[in-house]
Amino acid sequence: MIAAVEGVWRLPRPGPDNLLASPPFVALSELCEAEYGGGKPVFALSTALRSLGLPCHLPADKTDLSLDPADVANAIDDAYRRRTTLRRHLCPLDLADDMPALSFGRSRVTDFSAEELAGLFDAPRLARNFPNQPLDAKRLAQFRWLVVEEEIALDPRPEARASPFMYMTFDRDFGEIDPHLGRFPPSIERALFFLLLAPWERWSTMQEVDWRGFRLPWIYTVNDDLFIRPSPPPSADNLTLEPWIVQDHWGDDIELERPTVLPLDDDAAAGLALLTDQTWTDLERARATDLFETPVAHFLVRAFLADGMDEVMAHMTAIEAAVGLEMDHKKWLRPKPDPNKAVSSATDRVAARVAAVLSDPTSVQAYKDLFDLRSTFVHGRAGLQKVSTKQRVMARSLARGVARGLVDLALQRPRPRTDVLSDLLAQGARYL
Repeated sequence: MIAAVEGVWRLPRPGPDNLLASPPFVALSELCEAEYGGGKPVFALSTALRSLGLPCHLPADKTDLSLDPADVANAIDDAYRRRTTLRRHLCPLDLADDMPALSFGRSRVTDFSAEELAGLFDAPRLARNFPNQPLDAKRLAQFRWLVVEEEIALDPRPEARASPFMYMTFDRDFGEIDPHLGRFPPSIERALFFLLLAPWERWSTMQEVDWRGFRLPWIYTVNDDLFIRPSPPPSADNLTLEPWIVQDHWGDDIELERPTVLPLDDDAAAGLALLTDQTWTDLERARATDLFETPVAHFLVRAFLADGMDEVMAHMTAIEAAVGLEMDHKKWLRPKPDPNKAVSSATDRVAARVAAVLSDPTSVQAYKDLFDLRSTFVHGRAGLQKVSTKQRVMARSLARGVARGLVDLALQRPRPRTDVLSDLLAQGARYL
């Protein structure tokens, strides 16, 4: 194996017109197939060699990035033998104010030095694949990061990992929609839902700008499987930076840059410190119950990622998903006799449950006002005014509070969802 790698490593720069057809590459590919099976690796092997520093593809001034053939052979051997890969999602929290470091499940929120961040991004591998696109770890390290890791099972066929589209079956509907998939991978959305149960709208000191304590404009996923080609390094230019003027020791002005933040009040640090690994475990246990069989988390995250009226609509849908029942709209599905017969309209029934979950009588009218706003928008009725900051924040506050309350209810003794919501209706009816 080492000798075969050395043959490829001796290819002169800038390399053959078709690396995959060059005799040294073909010899190494055939050796891998004979040694490990899984079909002849072509794109997979090419991807791995570039990540390990194929000399003929590196600029003349960056040959030091290339690994020794013996290390390359061992890395390829390891890539073949492994059955799982670590997938690390790196998420910059744009506009985030100072906050305590958090660790929950396989996720963490913290700051990193430039060196630490370069390690998380696997900067040497990126430099070998994209020698002319350096990772600007120093600028990126100015931001706070959410890091989510997960272990993923690997296909034993290297080519299926390198080029999965070549192994797709075509007897399927390529236009079909999985209604449960979000914009980001499920592991990230689970972490986001956990963070969004905190009262960011209450901590925000600039609600008219944004109630959120941070934004998540993009994610970068690092996969330690050599047969999967990495994406180009991200740029700090896609995050929010502002000019920062400082003086050197001679008194001269120096123009630097620093992240723009959405400031939080003094209660935020203490509140965020409560987001512990135990809190995460409790949430995971709650989400496994009947109370979260509806897409509550889906819509709360959608609202965070949305803007404008779409944000308000997603918050209202999150409330409906949390404490709404089909029988609210279809009276014939209600039990006979109906213990809550006096509460007839679907809006009243949801409003009563909201008030019961929050133990707040004023939330009844708040929900009804927002529901009327939502209905006016959906049905195109005349007279819809601009949505105020107060209304926007109220929609977020109700949705977050109801979701949080649902977690607390789910951690009590397991009960069918219809029974829990029926009790909430009975408790909240007095607030109508």
